[in-house]
Amino acid sequence: MPAHTHPHHAEGGGALEVVLPVLALLACAGGYLLLARRVRRRNPVRGWSPWRTAGFCVGLLLLAAALLPPVAALAHRDFRGHMAQHMLIGMYAPLALVLGAPTTLVLRALPAPHARRLTAFLRSGPARLFAHPVTGLLLSTGSLALLYFTPLYDAVTAHPAGHWLLHAHFLLAGCLFAHAVAGPDPAPARPGVRTRLVCLGCAIAAHASVAQLMYGGFRVAVSAPVPEVQGAAEIMYYGGDIAELLLAAALVTTWRPARGALAGRVVRPAR
Repeated sequence: MPAHTHPHHAEGGGALEVVLPVLALLACAGGYLLLARRVRRRNPVRGWSPWRTAGFCVGLLLLAAALLPPVAALAHRDFRGHMAQHMLIGMYAPLALVLGAPTTLVLRALPAPHARRLTAFLRSGPARLFAHPVTGLLLSTGSLALLYFTPLYDAVTAHPAGHWLLHAHFLLAGCLFAHAVAGPDPAPARPGVRTRLVCLGCAIAAHASVAQLMYGGFRVAVSAPVPEVQGAAEIMYYGGDIAELLLAAALVTTWRPARGALAGRVVRPAR
């Protein structure tokens, strides 16, 4: 693989690039905690699971680790730092955030008329399309080849706004895929476990293939030294495996058999 040199990628915006993520993450944490408090006050018996709250807060902490120094600073000058940031924003944080069941929390905290309108939106055609695991698979994993095997990565990271757009894409696509595969929130378009396992298997295979091609230098279009590209490929390969194993574990944990299947398995007393 030929060695690449770094282009002039956009550097961080100083204090502003630290303050804005902190304020956004604190706002998300505060909003979630306020809604959880409202739900507990509205229904003290049922309340709100502290495990859900812990999961959401862990997701925000993972985002903070990715968006703040030292990881964020390293990502601007080293492709391995970018890949570590990618793993945190696009795979680890989304799973934790999704396990916090934010949509369920909002539905339980809203007044009934607003909750009905939100439920109607979740059942709409566009929402069902984006909540399908195939859509999440294409947006999260399918975009990797386009990003790293075309000039897109260098073009996007040459501008500060491009960095944030890339972060937003990783986060939203990762949340969509984690929600479709193993999310506890309601998803009318969510298929059966077999389909979700197939999509998860495709994601594992695609991540491994991209990482191996990147390590071997096959048509890599990232302007970075060879050791950085190979190190980033290793981070993607092993970090992606761990994240997808956690997603599979979440799928097993959150899966519940259909009521009809349970009813069909009821053991009838012998006559």
